[in-house]
Amino acid sequence: MTATDVAAEKPAAAPPARRFKLTFPVLLLGLAGLVVLLSVARLATGANDITSGGTISAALGLAVPIGLAGLGGLWSERAGVVNIGLEGMMILGTWFGAWGAIQFDNPWAGVLAGALGGAIGGAIHALATVTFGVDQIISGVAINIVGLGFTQYLSKLVFSTMKGGGAKQSPRVPMMGKISIPGIGQPLLDLQNKRWFLVSDLAGVLHGITQNVSLFTVLAIVLVPLSFYVLWRTAFGLRIRSCGERPVAAESLGVNVYLYKWIAVIISGGLAGLGGAFLSLVAAGIYRDGQTGGRGYIGLAAMIFGNWRPGGLAGGAALFGYTDALQLRQGGVSVHALLLVVALLLAAVAVYQLVRQRRNKAALVAGIAAMAVFALFALTDTVPEAFTSFTPHLTTLLVLSLASQRLRMPAADGVPYRRGQAK
Repeated sequence: MTATDVAAEKPAAAPPARRFKLTFPVLLLGLAGLVVLLSVARLATGANDITSGGTISAALGLAVPIGLAGLGGLWSERAGVVNIGLEGMMILGTWFGAWGAIQFDNPWAGVLAGALGGAIGGAIHALATVTFGVDQIISGVAINIVGLGFTQYLSKLVFSTMKGGGAKQSPRVPMMGKISIPGIGQPLLDLQNKRWFLVSDLAGVLHGITQNVSLFTVLAIVLVPLSFYVLWRTAFGLRIRSCGERPVAAESLGVNVYLYKWIAVIISGGLAGLGGAFLSLVAAGIYRDGQTGGRGYIGLAAMIFGNWRPGGLAGGAALFGYTDALQLRQGGVSVHALLLVVALLLAAVAVYQLVRQRRNKAALVAGIAAMAVFALFALTDTVPEAFTSFTPHLTTLLVLSLASQRLRMPAADGVPYRRGQAK
């Protein structure tokens, strides 16, 4: 028997699972499919608010501070420094943003002051972790604690002496300007109110993202592709990423690892500070104690969900912002409609895993989960209010648990670096 005959008698190996690659056309197709599912859920449940312009506008506003915090975490961790202190840097941004806007009677001065306040927190984190080698988690937790206490002290010292201010809040801040695309607002609103399948939903989405959008929101959106370009298309970004992947190799090629880590962590703090400034300047129009509400941690979750990439991070922030907007506007009715969307998505995942990826177990799990969620949707008429308020946090936990298998953090993320170390 020849070797050819032996090879012919061997059973054929199972074809390898096709690797999913996210491209821009695939992303657009996925977004279109999601709008179709939302439209189906709207018609089936009568929850018209799930694609209304008001919900989309609210979701955009709620996603901005989460996205900016996550973008700050991205810069830091791409340089190899874990930044648990995003929450504290956001807190600094809320206070300094309000103070700058009031002091100079200009909201853009507040934007700069908020970024500066967060950058100060980033500089403290860089000093502790990069220069002195303090544990990065401990340093981040300390910044969260100190940031909260420091802003409370500053509020009592500064805002309590101002008219309309107090020990835990500032006076009203100058309003940030908004922009709209002219000529399409009312036509889109008319189309939305007709409640047609898909057409009205697309009109609602377009109305939410093109009408009465804060200039600060536009700035935040621009920062996402700008961060991608700088980190992945410039020599400066390559040096930062090399510090988070192979710092010893980067050092051997002449990269000043300490300097680039410092720069990345300060930028990280500045971006988180911008997220905090958005809360006081745009979302509320006033500084209040405890205003961040854990958004720094959710931003960190969005960054992890996005696999340490700006595009995925933006998608995660949009998801968290959307679920938060739903529970704030119509509560149990909208969240109940969302159960149908989740069931349909899980069914689609099951089909994809079975047909394209050849993963029978994963398809079975997704199929069982789809049937369970659909049963919950069919057997209930609404979702209890106590549960809807927990929806954004539950979404965070579910997304992280489902995405954990495909994540790849920078190789040296969180690893202490000392110049001259062997490896």
